Amino acid sequence: MCRNIRVLHNFQPAATSDEVNAAALQYVRKVSGMNKPSKANEAAFNRAVHEVAHITEHLLADLVTTSPPKDREVEAARRRARSAERFGRVA
Repeated sequence: MCRNIRVLHNFQPAATSDEVNAAALQYVRKVSGMNKPSKANEAAFNRAVHEVAHITEHLLADLVTTSPPKDREVEAARRRARSAERFGRVA
């Protein structure tokens, strides 16, 4: 999985449209192999990002869980700690 795509389910507050769009953009970039599409592919690329974001919002709205919502700050701290352990501290 692309490292920039984060889990968006079960957070309080819920994932924002910007977070969903960023995840969709990363997904389409990964699948298409393009960071920035050519003019010829721009419409298809943008349409794909829009459709993936749309269906992701539906998915997040429909998912149910019995676990308590995760805290964004706690999860961000875990990611930072994992990164520091993996890559070492960068000053």
